[in-house]
Amino acid sequence: MSDSYKENNESFCKPKHHHPNVNIGKLVTKVPVVLAELALTADMTAKITFPEPVLEIKDVKKRVKITQCRLLLPSNKLFVSGFVRKNIQYASPSGDIEHATSKSIASDLHSYTVDIPFQLVTEIEHYLSAPVQPQMNSREEFDFFVSQSLPSGFPVKDELLSSDLSQFHQSSTQYYNELPYCELVSSKIIEWDEAIDRKMIGKDAPLAEGVFRTIEEKMVLDFTLRVIQDQQIRVASTTNDDHHHRQDCDEDDHY
Repeated sequence: MSDSYKENNESFCKPKHHHPNVNIGKLVTKVPVVLAELALTADMTAKITFPEPVLEIKDVKKRVKITQCRLLLPSNKLFVSGFVRKNIQYASPSGDIEHATSKSIASDLHSYTVDIPFQLVTEIEHYLSAPVQPQMNSREEFDFFVSQSLPSGFPVKDELLSSDLSQFHQSSTQYYNELPYCELVSSKIIEWDEAIDRKMIGKDAPLAEGVFRTIEEKMVLDFTLRVIQDQQIRVASTTNDDHHHRQDCDEDDHY
């Protein structure tokens, strides 16, 4: 800020600082707690058929997407499923541009996107923080004792001792437990793609040039997942540090 502005504005001062009111003491808060961080591996094989002849693959871009990550409490089993999105950029011969010769071949650049699914089940053997186990719902029935007169054919002094079938009584309890969820931390893919129906173009193209429609691929996906559950924990606060903040402008704040 220029000195001339400061000189012409005597009322100018530093911006005000806002500081929140912080409770002091032992407090209970609800925060995400990391239960485990797992390094997992998924092996995949697939056949991909292109919609047109392919001269060569130019580039492949991949993105991992998780569709389900479910910790099945009260067990330690983690169910994971998803897919690898692949965008394959390839060159396809085009006679509309130029007819192939023994020394040249013209092609268009196209792309083809496919999803390669995977799923796995693993067991969490060691927790960084213990999960809060779900509380089970309960439902119980109860009855009241009644005595009723017996019909003819029974002694007069006798009575029917039982519960009342015309009434129904029940006590039920339901808990709304916190469901663990996941975050995708990192991923690494090693893949091998090979054409299985490649054919030579022939004499009307450069030597050894060919096209294919189908590739067979093998992929190894290494990825890291973080399993999280919202939990109530106790924290301690000893000071709100309000002496480090200024609420209003004073004489020392004027330029």
